[in-house]
Amino acid sequence: MSNDNQVKQHKGSAQRRVMVVDDEAANRELISDILASEGYDVVTAQDGVDALNQLTAPLPDVIISDLRMPRMSGFEFLAVVRRKYPDVPLIAMSGEFEGKEVPPGVPADAYLAKGILLFNQLRTKVADLLSASPRNRRLPSAL
Repeated sequence: MSNDNQVKQHKGSAQRRVMVVDDEAANRELISDILASEGYDVVTAQDGVDALNQLTAPLPDVIISDLRMPRMSGFEFLAVVRRKYPDVPLIAMSGEFEGKEVPPGVPADAYLAKGILLFNQLRTKVADLLSASPRNRRLPSAL
Protein backbone atom coordinates (compact mmCIF):
# COMPACT_ATOMS: atom_id res chain seq x y z
CA MET A 1 0.00 0.00 0.00
CA SER A 2 1.33 3.43 -0.92
CA ASN A 3 2.09 5.96 1.80
CA ASP A 4 0.59 8.80 -0.22
CA ASN A 5 -2.34 10.46 1.48
CA GLN A 6 -1.78 8.50 4.66
CA VAL A 7 -1.99 9.94 8.11
CA LYS A 8 0.48 8.51 10.60
CA GLN A 9 -0.12 8.80 14.30
CA HIS A 10 2.23 7.96 17.11
CA LYS A 11 0.68 6.09 20.02
CA GLY A 12 -2.79 7.44 19.22
CA SER A 13 -1.83 11.00 20.06
CA ALA A 14 -3.97 13.60 18.36
CA GLN A 15 -1.53 16.46 18.61
CA ARG A 16 -0.36 18.86 15.95
CA ARG A 17 -0.74 17.90 12.29
CA VAL A 18 2.13 18.24 9.82
CA MET A 19 1.86 17.88 6.04
CA VAL A 20 4.92 16.59 4.18
CA VAL A 21 4.96 17.23 0.41
CA ASP A 22 7.69 15.57 -1.65
CA ASP A 23 7.69 13.68 -4.94
CA GLU A 24 10.37 11.30 -3.66
CA ALA A 25 8.64 8.53 -1.69
CA ALA A 26 11.76 7.75 0.37
CA ASN A 27 12.03 11.37 1.58
CA ARG A 28 8.32 11.53 2.38
CA GLU A 29 8.53 8.31 4.36
CA LEU A 30 11.68 9.30 6.28
CA ILE A 31 10.37 12.72 7.30
CA SER A 32 6.95 11.30 8.08
CA ASP A 33 8.46 8.60 10.30
CA ILE A 34 10.66 11.11 12.14
CA LEU A 35 7.74 13.42 12.84
CA ALA A 36 5.35 10.60 13.76
CA SER A 37 7.92 9.32 16.28
CA GLU A 38 7.82 12.79 17.86
CA GLY A 39 4.05 12.50 18.29
CA TYR A 40 2.85 14.54 15.32
CA ASP A 41 -0.02 13.48 13.11
CA VAL A 42 1.53 13.39 9.64
CA VAL A 43 -0.24 13.55 6.31
CA THR A 44 1.76 13.20 3.09
CA ALA A 45 1.34 14.31 -0.51
CA GLN A 46 3.39 13.48 -3.60
CA ASP A 47 3.29 16.95 -5.18
CA GLY A 48 1.67 20.38 -4.93
CA VAL A 49 -1.53 19.34 -6.75
CA ASP A 50 -2.02 16.37 -4.43
CA ALA A 51 -1.32 18.57 -1.40
CA LEU A 52 -3.77 21.30 -2.43
CA ASN A 53 -6.47 18.67 -2.91
CA GLN A 54 -5.86 17.55 0.67
CA LEU A 55 -5.99 21.00 2.26
CA THR A 56 -9.32 20.73 3.99
CA ALA A 57 -10.34 21.20 7.58
CA PRO A 58 -8.56 20.64 9.78
CA LEU A 59 -5.63 22.37 8.13
CA PRO A 60 -2.13 21.17 8.98
CA ASP A 61 -0.37 23.11 11.72
CA VAL A 62 2.84 23.11 9.64
CA ILE A 63 3.56 22.28 5.98
CA ILE A 64 6.96 21.00 4.83
CA SER A 65 7.39 21.06 1.06
CA ASP A 66 10.07 20.14 -1.42
CA LEU A 67 10.61 22.87 -4.01
CA ARG A 68 11.24 20.78 -7.14
CA MET A 69 8.28 18.52 -7.98
CA PRO A 70 6.31 17.61 -11.11
CA ARG A 71 2.81 18.95 -11.90
CA MET A 72 3.06 21.81 -9.37
CA SER A 73 6.38 22.87 -7.89
CA GLY A 74 6.89 23.66 -4.26
CA PHE A 75 7.42 27.30 -5.24
CA GLU A 76 3.89 27.42 -6.71
CA PHE A 77 2.34 25.31 -3.95
CA LEU A 78 3.83 27.40 -1.14
CA ALA A 79 2.74 30.63 -2.86
CA VAL A 80 -0.86 29.39 -3.09
CA VAL A 81 -0.86 28.21 0.53
CA ARG A 82 0.68 31.50 1.76
CA ARG A 83 -2.01 33.47 -0.09
CA LYS A 84 -4.98 31.30 1.00
CA TYR A 85 -3.79 30.34 4.51
CA PRO A 86 -1.32 33.01 5.65
CA ASP A 87 -1.15 31.75 9.23
CA VAL A 88 -0.01 28.21 8.38
CA PRO A 89 3.77 27.95 8.96
CA LEU A 90 5.70 26.78 5.90
CA ILE A 91 9.05 25.00 5.67
CA ALA A 92 10.69 24.72 2.25
CA MET A 93 13.26 22.02 1.53
CA SER A 94 15.48 21.40 -1.45
CA GLY A 95 18.79 19.97 -2.49
CA GLU A 96 19.40 22.87 -4.86
CA PHE A 97 20.07 25.66 -2.38
CA GLU A 98 22.83 25.87 0.22
CA GLY A 99 22.75 27.43 3.63
CA LYS A 100 20.09 27.70 6.27
CA GLU A 101 18.26 30.81 5.08
CA VAL A 102 15.06 30.70 3.07
CA PRO A 103 16.07 31.15 -0.61
CA PRO A 104 15.03 34.45 -2.18
CA GLY A 105 11.52 34.39 -3.60
CA VAL A 106 10.40 31.35 -1.61
CA PRO A 107 7.33 32.12 0.52
CA ALA A 108 8.39 30.01 3.51
CA ASP A 109 9.13 30.64 7.16
CA ALA A 110 12.10 28.28 7.34
CA TYR A 111 14.35 26.24 5.06
CA LEU A 112 15.97 22.81 5.27
CA ALA A 113 18.62 21.66 2.80
CA LYS A 114 18.11 18.10 1.58
CA GLY A 115 21.08 15.83 1.91
CA ILE A 116 22.10 17.42 5.18
CA LEU A 117 18.64 17.17 6.67
CA LEU A 118 19.32 16.40 10.29
CA PHE A 119 16.72 15.01 12.64
CA ASN A 120 17.35 17.67 15.28
CA GLN A 121 17.06 20.51 12.74
CA LEU A 122 13.73 19.17 11.47
CA ARG A 123 12.34 18.64 14.96
CA THR A 124 13.55 22.05 16.18
CA LYS A 125 12.21 24.00 13.21
CA VAL A 126 8.77 22.38 13.39
CA ALA A 127 8.54 22.98 17.15
CA ASP A 128 9.77 26.58 16.85
CA LEU A 129 7.27 27.43 14.11
CA LEU A 130 4.41 25.91 16.07
CA SER A 131 5.28 27.99 19.12
CA ALA A 132 5.90 31.29 17.27
CA SER A 133 3.23 33.90 16.79
CA PRO A 134 2.31 34.53 13.13
CA ARG A 135 4.14 37.88 13.11
CA ASN A 136 7.39 36.36 14.40
CA ARG A 137 7.30 33.19 12.38
CA ARG A 138 10.30 33.58 10.06
CA LEU A 139 13.08 31.75 11.83
CA PRO A 140 16.56 33.19 12.25
CA SER A 141 19.15 31.53 10.04
CA ALA A 142 21.16 30.42 13.08
CA LEU A 143 19.11 27.24 13.53
